[in-house]
Amino acid sequence: MVANPPADGETLREIATRYGRAYNTLSAQWSRHEAWPAPTGKRGRAYVYNPAEVDAVVQEHFVRENTALQPRRLYTAREIADLAGISAATIRADLSKGRWPAPDDTEGPANRWTGKTVTAALKGRRGYRRG
Repeated sequence: MVANPPADGETLREIATRYGRAYNTLSAQWSRHEAWPAPTGKRGRAYVYNPAEVDAVVQEHFVRENTALQPRRLYTAREIADLAGISAATIRADLSKGRWPAPDDTEGPANRWTGKTVTAALKGRRGYRRG
């Protein structure tokens, strides 16, 4: 993680490192968002961006808010969708593709996950919101 951004700004690679994201995510998605700040200059071949402006855009458009879930309580896909802002269909699709953890409880009519499992799964999801 880049603790102190360089005085002349940060490159996309440095921003990616600071946020723990892949460079391709920044170059192909984040930096193409309409709210992404304009470059303030260049360092070598790379554009540099004002860290404060980058932080503001990332907080507004790309960071997923933490959902307060009770760690031991069991939640259905519909309850998770209501609390986390992703659809139950997305959860089921990700489950079938191996991108969502297996249910902690399969008894009854619906699969259920503990709050701890859901929190860990949501932490790994990207938080990209358009517009």
